[in-house]
Amino acid sequence: MTTTAPAAAPPRVPEAIHKRRWAILTVLVFSLLVVVLDNSILNVAMKTIASPKPTGIGATQSQLEWAINSYTLVFVGLLFTAGLLGDRLGRKKVLLFGMVVFGAGSLLCSMASSPAELIAFRAVMGFGGAFVLPATLAIIMNVFEREEHPKAIGIWSGAVGLAIAIGPIAGGLLLAHFWWGSVFLVNVPIVVAALIGMVWLVPDSRDPKPGKLDPLGVLLSMVGLVALIYGIIKGGQDADFGATESWVPIVGGVLVLVAFVLYQKRAAHPVLTISWFRNRHFSASVVAIGLAFFALMGVTFFGVFYIQSVRGYSPLQAGLLLLPLAIAQLIFSPRARFVVDRFGVRVTIALGMVLIAGSFIGFMTLGRTTGIWVLEVVAFVQGAGMALVMPPASVTIMSSLPREKAGSGSAVNNTFRQVGGSLGVAVLGALLSTSYRSGISGHLDTLPPALRGPAGESIEGTLGIAAQPQLHASGLVGPAKDAFVHAMHVTALGAAGAAVLGLIVALAFLPGKAASYGGAMAPRATGQDEQADAKTDAKTDAQSATSAQSAEAAAKSQVAVDATGAQAE
Repeated sequence: MTTTAPAAAPPRVPEAIHKRRWAILTVLVFSLLVVVLDNSILNVAMKTIASPKPTGIGATQSQLEWAINSYTLVFVGLLFTAGLLGDRLGRKKVLLFGMVVFGAGSLLCSMASSPAELIAFRAVMGFGGAFVLPATLAIIMNVFEREEHPKAIGIWSGAVGLAIAIGPIAGGLLLAHFWWGSVFLVNVPIVVAALIGMVWLVPDSRDPKPGKLDPLGVLLSMVGLVALIYGIIKGGQDADFGATESWVPIVGGVLVLVAFVLYQKRAAHPVLTISWFRNRHFSASVVAIGLAFFALMGVTFFGVFYIQSVRGYSPLQAGLLLLPLAIAQLIFSPRARFVVDRFGVRVTIALGMVLIAGSFIGFMTLGRTTGIWVLEVVAFVQGAGMALVMPPASVTIMSSLPREKAGSGSAVNNTFRQVGGSLGVAVLGALLSTSYRSGISGHLDTLPPALRGPAGESIEGTLGIAAQPQLHASGLVGPAKDAFVHAMHVTALGAAGAAVLGLIVALAFLPGKAASYGGAMAPRATGQDEQADAKTDAKTDAQSATSAQSAEAAAKSQVAVDATGAQAE
């Protein structure tokens, strides 16, 4: 008896575009680098920006948090719309637009003269960034064949690790020789180089049947997120989450976000397709990404202050000390697909969450005089954990949706990542602030009443007042560092809890080794498993496809997408 090998699937990407796919990926990585690079540089520069003029602009801890969150809130609020615009107008067009706006915002940030201006110009950068990230991943899905997606997305995710590596070191070098605004000005030449490559190499693509925009949905999402995060930050600043200024925005934000979800379920052209979340693999992946970045961004925020304020290292040294986290991501992100091939998505992401949680437990061993090598080990473990979470989760998300919806799917991916990071800075930053205030308050009685509030807000505030000779407050240095270390331990424990929750989600809802979810990363199932997975895939495809009434109609829709790319070529 003879067996017939299954026919190879016909290529979905025009040959001319497919030949230059790696050059296209290189250009897209540059655009990703500039967005991630900015945030990693900002983390190193926070201490300098918090310094009084002329060294910095005298930003408080809450203003530093808003310098991060103003970017994130605008970014998140526009992500859905940016993804839809990319699918509707062309992903290359919105990518070019986003890069130009991002570069202009970077230039404005470099010239900011006050914390308020910095926060406003960071929002401009967020506006541009919202059009960049969804387009990069959507273009990858349209220039690589399905079986190449794991490798391409692994490299895309590894670029985050590269940016984390370059950012702190570049920031430290710039701050050692130039003014603080140089950490934003450095983005401009990268943007220019990326724009040239995009115009020359990147093809355009779009959804042949795009939906209409939904301004009300965008407004509801922005208002809900801003109110929620503002309330959390306000509660941390005042060390009182029961205050009206804190709980009212929190409750209001939650109610608006609930209204957003209910409205999206009934909207004719929703910003967010709620039915996508009926696929548990899709939902679990976006939750895993959100929880991973919740923990990472919150701890990165306090980690810089531990290295510089408690341990006394320079910004450049701080960047070098964070290098192991980036190196681990750079090494393991492109290789995560091999772990998936061997153990499956569920085990891979669960292992990543275990490593992330373990790294936060490691943070709890750090003190004022702990060997710095401990921090290096902890950072490497944390980077390895992130590398095992991000690529498999991203591929799971993108493989769960039709390719013509790549822009919207990428927007969901990046939205949960940014929302998780923003909430991490807000929640863990509030926990850090509250714990620090509680630990230092008993040592501030010798200060004039007018100075006790600013001195207790952050370690930088305390050390700044202690450095003023006329106040004779040098005795506050030791207690301030002790209070910060204790607050850091409490915050790390909270971050570990988020990672454990991500572990539970991965084990409960992500696909196992034999599962097939879009044919991207999981090994091919056989026998009864293949039949069961085929039924699952058929059900998922039926839920995801928005207009396909038959296999022939779906094929015609795909041909239209490919023809669009061919015309751009």
